[in-house]
Amino acid sequence: MPGDRFILLDPGAARPGRIPMPPAFAVKATTEDTEGRFSLLEVTVAKDIPRHTHHRADECIYVLDGVLEIEFDDRTHLAPQGTFVLLPRGVPHALRRAGDRPPRVLQISSPGGWEHYLEDLIEAGPAVLTEGRLDPAKINPIAARYDISYQEEG
Repeated sequence: MPGDRFILLDPGAARPGRIPMPPAFAVKATTEDTEGRFSLLEVTVAKDIPRHTHHRADECIYVLDGVLEIEFDDRTHLAPQGTFVLLPRGVPHALRRAGDRPPRVLQISSPGGWEHYLEDLIEAGPAVLTEGRLDPAKINPIAARYDISYQEEG
């Protein structure tokens, strides 16, 4: 029954997951909440996200605060507060901080699953980093389980 899935979160609240998420990731709707249709997170983009491709999911981003730089296919766009972007599956893209503070965004992935991927990355900890940056070669084994691939240098 649809009424059984009603969720009302207080300001600053997040849905619980398999593991506690860092403050930069607040899950608002899980894949299970939406019967697999999508997941919704409020994300502070504190680290640049390397060029990657979602092979199954479309990604939507709405910039709540700050400026996000989006590399989509082979073009770069600045996305200030209030900007919406649809990143269709199958097209390479990267996300970067473009201002003096990390941008804060709403991120929707359809179908869902994005929060589970993040849980796996967080569990991996520093093993997915090289010199403090996300390392595509180290992320790809985890990302592959979610039909995501990161472009490796070289």
